[in-house]
Amino acid sequence: MNCVKFSVYGEPKAKGRPRFAKRGNFVKTYTPEETLNYEAFIKMRYLEAANGTIFDGAVEAEINCVFGIPKSTSKKKKQGMLDGHIPCMKRPDTDNIAKSILDSINTIAYKDDSQVVKLTVTKMYGEIPRVDVIIKDWEKKKCLTRLKRLISLRRNTI
Repeated sequence: MNCVKFSVYGEPKAKGRPRFAKRGNFVKTYTPEETLNYEAFIKMRYLEAANGTIFDGAVEAEINCVFGIPKSTSKKKKQGMLDGHIPCMKRPDTDNIAKSILDSINTIAYKDDSQVVKLTVTKMYGEIPRVDVIIKDWEKKKCLTRLKRLISLRRNTI
């Protein structure tokens, strides 16, 4: 089973919205430079870790976003954040972070991001802000077992 793990250090960032500029009679669409730089950094980190791994079939992605704790936070609150008792609900949203990561490695990790059949995104606080990413082959047997269990639970509640 193929598996690639890598970390992108720094505060997690969302994919920037496309911008529009009028050039004569035409409207040009472009991606903000900050987003392009972040996506290039993600690509570089993946290529360093992957050793040429390209996923052909279905893929699972796990993205763990670790946000830094503000310096003004009290010691008690800081410990609660590190222990996971205080959930991380700060921006950006998990779906926008996932889009940034998955779009960055599209065509270099897998042919198309439609291959991602399972996605888990978690936000938490930590000492070192970063995004930890695990891309691996989809485990069909494990997922089918979970699906059967969910279906049986649903039948029992109806």
